[in-house]
Amino acid sequence: HVQLVESGGGSVQAGGSLTLSCTASGADYSDYCMAWFRQAPGKEREGVALIDRSRTASYADSVAGRFTISQDNTKNTLYLQMNSLKPEDTAMYYCAAEEGRTIATMEYEYTYWGQGTQVTVQG
Repeated sequence: HVQLVESGGGSVQAGGSLTLSCTASGADYSDYCMAWFRQAPGKEREGVALIDRSRTASYADSVAGRFTISQDNTKNTLYLQMNSLKPEDTAMYYCAAEEGRTIATMEYEYTYWGQGTQVTVQG
């Protein structure tokens, strides 16, 4: 049974930092595409950062240079280090995993999802 559980969200002042974690169980995720998405109130879910099957990381333009995605296979955990946070980063953040693709950039391409963790940045 594949399961993803996010943690690490919270409220922070603009300019601050947070690290999100996504603990995965039920499979070996070292060969999966893994990603972080976010959804702000009234907006569509958008991709933030991803790791493809070659373990190459990619970022949305809005977070490049501020966010870092990483994966610890010994702990089956995906991370999102978020620095220099802005009020517009406020959203529910979701972890996603996909087994059957070399790279997955769109929401519909991901099969497995966590329940989300809320990030609020106060300006």
